[in-house]
Amino acid sequence: MKSQDIVLLLKLVCLDQAKTDDVSLYSFRKLEADTGISKTELSAGLKRCIDVGLAARDPRSNLPRVNRRALLGFLESGIRYVFPAKPGPLERGVPTSFAAPVTQNKLMSAGDTPLVWPDVTGKTKGQAVSPLYKTVPQAANNDEALYGYLALVDALRLGNPREVAFASELLREKFEK
Repeated sequence: MKSQDIVLLLKLVCLDQAKTDDVSLYSFRKLEADTGISKTELSAGLKRCIDVGLAARDPRSNLPRVNRRALLGFLESGIRYVFPAKPGPLERGVPTSFAAPVTQNKLMSAGDTPLVWPDVTGKTKGQAVSPLYKTVPQAANNDEALYGYLALVDALRLGNPREVAFASELLREKFEK
């Protein structure tokens, strides 16, 4: 499992929730444009996800579908250990975790300094957090729903128990839509 596989799975959840079977949206070319992950890595990542049961091919459409229950279990129980993150120095970037719009003003975090994914085009100054994959800021700018998922995953990677429980609850709600 690689970190970009999580980004791919979350993008597939977004496509599934959009209730679209437009095959062109699932093409590796379109996914590459949306996520910034190369077509080769997307193909290898999808194979890894299918091999471990986090995704499967729909028997009717042959489109990849995410096993949301398994993904949620992994995110809640394992993401912070497999892909840990720690706040770093102050930088300009894209707000993440509890500084992101999806959670903003819903829970007060322990610090006053927002957490950001370093990005030269970002408008927020905060503590730098390494994103799951280097193209996450770009992917977040391309897709608001994906941005919300990625920010919640960072809350799971970085938060204290109360924050993790809150982020987990939000993820569960979003996965059920």
